[in-house]
Parts: sequence; structure tokens; C-alpha cells
Amino acid sequence: MAVYRRSYKPYTGVLTATWWRWLVLFRYSRRNLFRSKVQTVLLTICFFYPLLCLAFIYLAHNVGFLAQIGVSGNLISIDNTFFFRFLSAQGVLAFLLTAFVGPGLISPDLANGALPLYFCRPFSRAEYLAGKSSVLAITLSQITWIPGLILFAVQAGFAGPRWAWNHLWVAGSLILGSLIWIAILSLLAMALSAWVKWRIVAGALLLAVMFFGAGFGQAINAVLRTQTGYFLNLAYLMTEVWSNLFGIDSEHGISVADAWIALLLYCGICLFLLMRKVRAYEVIR
Repeated sequence: MAVYRRSYKPYTGVLTATWWRWLVLFRYSRRNLFRSKVQTVLLTICFFYPLLCLAFIYLAHNVGFLAQIGVSGNLISIDNTFFFRFLSAQGVLAFLLTAFVGPGLISPDLANGALPLYFCRPFSRAEYLAGKSSVLAITLSQITWIPGLILFAVQAGFAGPRWAWNHLWVAGSLILGSLIWIAILSLLAMALSAWVKWRIVAGALLLAVMFFGAGFGQAINAVLRTQTGYFLNLAYLMTEVWSNLFGIDSEHGISVADAWIALLLYCGICLFLLMRKVRAYEVIR
């Protein structure tokens, strides 16, 4: 607009508070999430297993109905193993959902040179990453620890406050186990999305990191007769942490402390890669 016309008027609307401006990125990124029918269908499928678990909890407390259909009430036990299996199943679905959603968060901005447009506004790199990662964090929370706590509350309602008090640690394990898996998936997907500007390639690399890493780790263990290959297997590391949180016995190839350190190291590497790539300008040598 020509300056001499003097028809420019500044924005006079309500300004978003500084602490919540990153939610603007979340709102628009979340809106793009449901434009894909495949992602919408996959997100819907993620709620089938929690509904099935809810039916199991209801049947476990209706012994009369189970007797009518010839099923023993002892076959359905709602305990720490039940919630461990729930989180394991939902963790797989969370990974598949991340493979579709995660690569499209940052790669379009980098491919189209949009980062300078973001950072010329009152957005810091931390706020940009918080806004983008919150899309995955909230979406994955809706299929992991949130329905898990709903199932725990329903079970507590049937079993009584004494059961709820004795198994309160299970609810904490649900939350902690879900949050560490969400953090790993979010940071890994965003790091790959930032360094690989093609969305399809970034999604394929995310699948390769999970499956190729597991296979390569097993090959290292078999050839070198060592246990260090487990550090390349994210699924194994996460299973070890979940088993420890829920008190489930497992074959310990490595210690639980080593698994925690490896997972935190993965998060740190992904965060470092993100901070190196997400910037207002790019130096080409």
C-alpha cells in the first residue's frame, strides 16, 4: 500500500497475552490435522481399544452375566497388568498416528521459507516449538493417559475407594509412562520433519528409525554377543521403562536406569537438532 495515501490503520483488536501466543500456532496446526480423512479415521480407530477395555471392566464386575454366558469371572482381572497392556496397545497406535501427523508440522514451513515470517513476529523459537509440538502432545494424550485415567476411575467406581487407594500408583504410572513416550515421539517426529523437508520422506524415516533400529540392534546383539544393541531399539527401551513402572517382570537385557538414560539422551539429541534447524535464517556455504 502506498504510504502517501495514508489509509493504513494499525490493528485495534484484542492482543493475545504473551504467555499464550504459542496457542495460535496450535490452533491452526490442529485445524490442518483434521483436513486429512486418513488421519481422522486413524484417530477414530485409536478409541476402539479403550472402549473394549471399558467393556472388560464392566464385565469383570458383573459375575452374574458372566455365569450366564459360561465365562469364569477369574478370567478377567483388572490390575496393573491390564493397564500395562492398555498402554502398550495405545503406544503402538500413538506411534502410527505420529508417523502420519508429525512430519507435516515443520517441513512445510521450512520448504516454503516461512520461518522468517514467524520469527519477525513476537514468537521465539521455544514458543514456535511449543505451539507445533502441542498438536502432537495433546492429540496423543487423548488416546493414551486420558482414556487410561478414565478407565482407572471407572474401575475405582466399581471396586471401591480401597482399591483406588491401593492402586493409585498405577494411575501415576499411566501418566508418567505416557508422557515420556509422547515426548520421544513428538521430538523425534519434529526433528525429522525439520531436517527432511519432504513430508513423505520424513514419515518413512520415522518408521525406519523404529523398525530398522530394532532389527539392527538385534543383529548387533546376535553377532557381537552383547546387549548394547538394545540401545538402538526405542520400542524395547520404552517397554523396559513401562514394565518397571507397572511392576511387570521382563527379561532385562539392560538395566532400567540405562533405559531411562538412553530415552532422555534421545530426547536431548532431537531437541538439539531442532534448535539447530529452526531459526529465522539459514546460512548456505
